[in-house]
Amino acid sequence: MIKNKAVKEVFGEFTLIQRCQWHKSENVVSYLPEEHKGIFRGKLQRAYSDPDYETAKTRLLEIRDELKKINRSAANSIDDGLEQTLSIHRLGLIEELGRSFTTTNLIENLNSQLAKYIRKVKRWTNPEMKACWVAAAMFEIETKMRKVNDYKKLHLLRIALKSELRIKKQKVA
Repeated sequence: MIKNKAVKEVFGEFTLIQRCQWHKSENVVSYLPEEHKGIFRGKLQRAYSDPDYETAKTRLLEIRDELKKINRSAANSIDDGLEQTLSIHRLGLIEELGRSFTTTNLIENLNSQLAKYIRKVKRWTNPEMKACWVAAAMFEIETKMRKVNDYKKLHLLRIALKSELRIKKQKVA
């Protein structure tokens, strides 16, 4: 798992993190007794499915308040990283890109494919060698990867990020 601190060290003020809503939901319900898991899984899913940021956040906070009566740890889990689970909502892109960017499926799929290519390499002589192996593996993997859902709308993400992060430059990197 990539740590927020490491991402912020690399990208500084240009950091916007979207945490996995599925993992957050599973973490919340993991504190609950079996008879409550299905109910709260559904409530969390419906809250995250709402396209409006304010409504989704309000619903999540209502779920948190309800959970306080059942299990304090589950309620606290909602608070942990709440804003980061709603980043795509805040950008106003949940309907356009939410299917791909609200879970870690993209990165987990890539990591799993990478592991198949580089797991047998036991001796890395230097960081450049590792980077070359990863690049070569990604070149091979590229043809097996699926496109991001609604990839033709990715330009909207660029526009929203530039606005959210107040980036003035036309080209970055």
